[in-house]
This record gives sequence, structure tokens and C-alpha cells, in this order.
Amino acid sequence: MQPQNKSPRTIKGGVTAVSGFKATGLSAGIKKNGRPDLALIVSETDCTVAGVFTQNRFPAPPLLLDKKHLRSRLGRAIVANSGNANAFTGERGYQDAEAMAVTTAQTLGIPANLVYVASTGVISEFLPMKKILQAIPRLAPSLSDQGSKAAAEAIMTTDTFPKEIAFSAKVGGDTIRVGGMAKGSGMIHPNMATMLAFLSTDVSIDPDLLQEALRQAVDHSFHRITVDGDTSTNDMVLLFANGTKGKKITSKGRAFRQFVTLLETTSLSLAKMIVKDGEGATKFIEINVAGARSHQIAHQIAMTIARSSLVKTAFYGEDANWGRIVAAIGNAGIPIRPEKIDLRFGQIPLVQKGTYLGKAAEAKISAYLKKRELCLTLSLNSGKGTSTVWTSDLSLDYVKINALYRT
Repeated sequence: MQPQNKSPRTIKGGVTAVSGFKATGLSAGIKKNGRPDLALIVSETDCTVAGVFTQNRFPAPPLLLDKKHLRSRLGRAIVANSGNANAFTGERGYQDAEAMAVTTAQTLGIPANLVYVASTGVISEFLPMKKILQAIPRLAPSLSDQGSKAAAEAIMTTDTFPKEIAFSAKVGGDTIRVGGMAKGSGMIHPNMATMLAFLSTDVSIDPDLLQEALRQAVDHSFHRITVDGDTSTNDMVLLFANGTKGKKITSKGRAFRQFVTLLETTSLSLAKMIVKDGEGATKFIEINVAGARSHQIAHQIAMTIARSSLVKTAFYGEDANWGRIVAAIGNAGIPIRPEKIDLRFGQIPLVQKGTYLGKAAEAKISAYLKKRELCLTLSLNSGKGTSTVWTSDLSLDYVKINALYRT
């Protein structure tokens, strides 16, 4: 029997934990508060690139440009700004995104089609291009293999902390690294999950397989979180692979599966950070659905519970209001036999075979709900389908943050 492959190991360095990648961030004056708002990530060599983008029907100009650049499956750099989304800005917005790519390319001495552009912030305002184009050349001198955190800070909007992580694991017998950073706090929901995420790796892999690996990783991470049910215009995940380690992966064999696990571990860690930093959030909630007739049905029910405002406000109030959960289950549009339902908070059962277990059980759960991290498990007892998603509560501060966002 072959030994089991060890789980991915956490390493330091974020997106620059992968040899050959450098990053930095600075203030270009886009944000009124003077905080960092312009980031640059650069690979020393050409990379194979994969990407996943928002399904919002109004994709921002940077995404349109990136999709064009992605046709070559090659890339060297990502330039990203926060404080302004450059979304719903028409032809001028597209020209501004192109100008960011061209200026970055000229600064680095590389072709413009190898530069990817990302923007996040207020929708429908034009970028302050004079400030941005003057700032881009100032990024290059500060590029560093220790610069991941600076770049992660520069893409924050309502985030309260920079999000970065890196892991290493054996892939096909060689030690492979995946590093990443993300931003996201509000407007978080699948397709895409309203966020920016940039990932680096040293794996050598066929371009189509890299895209497939990213799709699988995103489906099991960023597509399984929700904060407020809104999908943005600017969401994207970009993955750069410089191919400097190991034998090239050319098929969906063992090495491919090992790489997907490594990539998924990195993506899921970033996704959970986004939920934990949800705007105004006081609770991080894992929702497990088991015993469904299929995984798809389990996922549909789990997401319906996770995005219910009434369920989320009950968690904020530390109220074991199981009636709201049952109502959410019924809103999923799936035929379910209520007499088979089991429901528990943590390890404390509240409903068994569709029957409420009473005030004593609810009292125990009320004490459990005072914790920061919570788990809700629903068993349908009708099949083998399972799904896990992550969400946050909905607090008074969420309303305040979004009511005052542009002031």
C-alpha cells in the first residue's frame, strides 16, 4: 500500500511565498483617507494563467480587458486598485483599464497583454487616472519577495484586515507551493463571490488543466460563501503558474488531484477569511446539509439557509429561532419530508425526525450561540448528498457600513 499524501502545510509569504513572485502596494491618492490603494504583483518569468470571473450582467471594464488577455493563457503582472471599481463606466472605463495595463507594461518592460487589471470600490465613478498613471512607476522600485502583505492591504475596501495565506504540499513527488491574497467583506455571494483573489504557484501544468483546477477549487471555496447575497461587477480570481517546479502535469491523474487539493486548501482559507471579515459580522457560521438526494440539492438548501436575512439576524441575536431555518428550507424549492428532518446546533440536537425537542434543548443552544464560530447541521435522511457552506450573521453595523459607504 502506498503512503497517504500529507495534508498541505501552511507557510509564510502569501502570494510571494512562491519563488519568482514579487509584490508591493502604495497610496496613489484614490482613497480619501490616504490608505494604500494601488497594488502590483509581478512574476519574473511568463506564467500560465487561469481565471474565473463574475456572472453579474454588468462586468466592469477591467474584467473585459482581462478576458481578452486571458485568450493567450499567459501573464506576468497584476495591477489592482481599490477605492474605485471602474464599473459601469463604458468605453472610457475600458480605455482607463487599458492605460493601467500599458503603463504597467512600460514600467516593467513587458508586453501590455501580459498585464491583468483589477479594480474594486465605488461603482459608476471614473478612475482618477492622472493619480494612478503617476503612481504606477513608483510601484516598481518597491517590489519585494516580502511584499505580499503590502499588496493585500492595498486592495482592501471595507475589509478590516489583509487576507493572505500560502501552503505547500507534495504534488507528483515534488514540493509545490500555492500562495494567495484576497479582498472581500461585503457584496459576497457566489458566481463569483464578490471579491478579488490572486493566486500564485510554481507548478508546471497544461493551461487547460490549470483552468480546470481553478474551476474545481473555486467551486469548493469561493462559491460556497455568502455574506449578503449580492454579487458584484468586479469579482475575479486569477491564478498565475510559473512552472518552475516538478514534472509537467498533462492529465487528470494523481498529481492533478494533489494539486487541486492544494489549490482548494488555499482558496478555502481565503474564502473563510472573507466571511469572518463580513461587514459588521459578529458570527462565523458553518452550515452542513447531509442526507439529501444529491449533492446539488444539499448545496441548494444550504445556500438558501445561509443567505436568509431572517436566519442571519437570528444568529446575530443569539436566538435559536429554528422556525426561520425550517422556513428557509421550505423556500429552497426542493420537495422534502419534514418528518425526516434532524437539526442541531453544534452537537446539540433541537429537532429530531421533524419534532421539536423543547425549551430545555433550546436553552442549551442559546448558550452555545454566544460563541463567535458556530455550526448548524441539517440532516434530511433521504439520500447521500452533502454540502457545506459558510456565512456570517447580519448585524446593525452592516446597515451602518453600507448606508455610509460613499460618505
